[in-house]
Amino acid sequence: MKVALGVTGGISAYKAVEVMRGLQKLGVSVQVMMTKSATQMITPLTFQAISGMPVITDMWAATDDPEIKHIQIAQSVDLLLVAPATANILAKFANGIADDFLSTVYISTTAPVVVAPAMNVEMWAHPATQENVRRLRQRGVHFVDPEAGYLACKSVGPGRLAEPPQIVARAWEILNFNLKSEIEDSDKGLQPTVVNSISSLSTPDSRLQTPDLTAERILITAGPTYEAIDPVRGITNRSSGKMGYAIAEAAAARGAEVTLVSGQVSLAPPAGVQTICVKSAQEMYDAVMQKLPQATIVVMAAAVADYRPAHRADHKMKKSGDKLILELEKTPDILAAVGRVKESRIVIGFAAETQNVEENAIKKLNGKNADFIVANDVSASDAGFDVNHNRVTIISRQEKREYPLLTKREVADKIFDTALEIKQSQKAQ
Repeated sequence: MKVALGVTGGISAYKAVEVMRGLQKLGVSVQVMMTKSATQMITPLTFQAISGMPVITDMWAATDDPEIKHIQIAQSVDLLLVAPATANILAKFANGIADDFLSTVYISTTAPVVVAPAMNVEMWAHPATQENVRRLRQRGVHFVDPEAGYLACKSVGPGRLAEPPQIVARAWEILNFNLKSEIEDSDKGLQPTVVNSISSLSTPDSRLQTPDLTAERILITAGPTYEAIDPVRGITNRSSGKMGYAIAEAAAARGAEVTLVSGQVSLAPPAGVQTICVKSAQEMYDAVMQKLPQATIVVMAAAVADYRPAHRADHKMKKSGDKLILELEKTPDILAAVGRVKESRIVIGFAAETQNVEENAIKKLNGKNADFIVANDVSASDAGFDVNHNRVTIISRQEKREYPLLTKREVADKIFDTALEIKQSQKAQ
């Protein structure tokens, strides 16, 4: 497999070396392309020495190769990966500007594209950047979202490049998914030599090569729900959907048939996953109950509103007086409804708490008829809502397992490891 690695002029350009090395360890051939600005951050010689291949920095560099270089690369690679991706390159990609080698390769390739943005927090949050991100997501570009943290500009917030192993894992997942799709389309199967070369690779997460969920049909909920007060206002919460989406990605990577019921989020649908978009708790309930009969494992990771306005105004409510009293009513308890018709399914709930985390998780475990609860403290600044990491405790009736700070994808795999253990113990009984 071959990856074109685009490196742009962000301060984190040096981390692209780690990305390249991670891909090489998987047996992937890496062709590096650097923008002019990137060469001011790190020298092309560094990439050339490690990759063993010439680094392309100039659209018009003289060469003995008669091929049109950007077309040759665009047509020969299995994936275009840009890390770091600056606000400038996102703008070029989104608007079809092809004025250097990297942007020309992007507009010429039919291969999957993965970008890992990195920039100042205000640049990432700017409406122009977010509009460009939205456009690219709609066109099928995959994102490894930036992490929140202390940035080079001395700001604190989202904008820091995701960790190289996370970028490599996402690229590897997409490479393998596309390879699987090509095999299924051709209906010819892999030659033995290809099977051996893939199975012998060491991966950032060995489970990317372990299809231990192929017999499972997994139903997952993710993101927040939105309960309308009137046509312009509503009740919702801070959930970004990242945990649920990471669970869906992990399930698909491990071979499961996956259905994701998602509230409104800014994330791209995971590759190979049937995604059903909903808004309210009632819509999520209806979608879950419709898909439940086919499911063997249910993971309820959505942050569902417990209450909704008892009466939704048909028109925007005008401000009057110093107070406004809303009458609220309970929304459907989706986890409890699934627990009531559980049968042989593995049912997994989440407990996002700010105090008495384990005590509340145990109450939910017993009250909802779940097999285990994934509990986490969402008041922590480095885990929980709208970040790429989580610190969880998995609580079942048999035991409690506490985990340190992990990526949400790593947490997802811990969840499925536990689910498979429970299934095995059930078979042994």
